[in-house]
Amino acid sequence: MSAAPVKLSFGDVLSESFRYFFGNLRLFFHLVTIPWIISILLRVAGAAIDEDSLVVVLAEKALDAIPTAMFMIAWMRGVLLGPHATGPLPGLSWSPRETTFFVHLLKVAGIPFLLLAGFVIATGGGVGFVMVGPQTIAADPLAVPFGTAFMISAFLALRVSFGLAASAVDMPFAPRQSWTYSRGNGWKIVGVLFLIFFMSALATMVAAMVPFAIVRGIGAGQAAAVVAWTVAILVTYVGTGVAATAQAIIFRTLTGWRP
Repeated sequence: MSAAPVKLSFGDVLSESFRYFFGNLRLFFHLVTIPWIISILLRVAGAAIDEDSLVVVLAEKALDAIPTAMFMIAWMRGVLLGPHATGPLPGLSWSPRETTFFVHLLKVAGIPFLLLAGFVIATGGGVGFVMVGPQTIAADPLAVPFGTAFMISAFLALRVSFGLAASAVDMPFAPRQSWTYSRGNGWKIVGVLFLIFFMSALATMVAAMVPFAIVRGIGAGQAAAVVAWTVAILVTYVGTGVAATAQAIIFRTLTGWRP
């Protein structure tokens, strides 16, 4: 493979990602079932320990990267190699492929996650939306540097994240290679993935609020939270699936990779 100039089309990548994902919903539910269950169990366990503790919430998010990565590997293989080459069912085993992918994921997203954790701790907020104002800055001057550094690192991580698809198909690849291949297309890659994750975040909020309100309205109590978590986590995996599709398409287009 050579890093010959290739121009990505924002619209083409976005439309192909959604078209592939929603055209393969049976494969999605086949691959997501066990990771989805693991993520639900992690959310329930976190709430049972102390859902108001920042340490518990951050630990839960970090652990949730494991089932998410297992799903992403199988899904990316489906995009690049075909539905019959996804490998073992995600969640049933852990192989050197998962280890390589997870190490690659840490290289891409590890620093943004740590900066986000620092920002959340500095502001004393939760993992949702945090309002930053003069009082926040006065309370902890580190809030703004953490927030700024997180945003910059997140944009850089989005740009090189398509290289994860290489690890999914057992091809040695590093973030610096992703940076090289993405020259001239950096903002398009960031834009596509940011839009997908933004839409996923909005859909997840709605998916959590609507079932919670309906189930709570019929007097189900604590069960309302479990139902809301179940639906919201599934929607989160939908967003992850669309994003992973886009990353695989970008990888294939920029590198010229073929099976």
